[in-house]
Amino acid sequence: MRLTRSNPETNTHRFYRMEIVPGLFGEWGLVREWGRIGRAGQVRTDWFASEAQAKDARFALNMQKAKRGYE
Repeated sequence: MRLTRSNPETNTHRFYRMEIVPGLFGEWGLVREWGRIGRAGQVRTDWFASEAQAKDARFALNMQKAKRGYE
């Protein structure tokens, strides 16, 4: 899932990417990458015991980003 936010007036061009990946030992990771469009972003992975927990976390982050103007 890729979200973007652009505002030419303030020269703000940002992206936020989320992906759920399986781990080696049965856990599930929520990989997040964010930064300025056209540049390498920062990456963070949060691990969860189940895929459902990872999906719930992704949904919560998606709602937070939507409130901040990401589409």
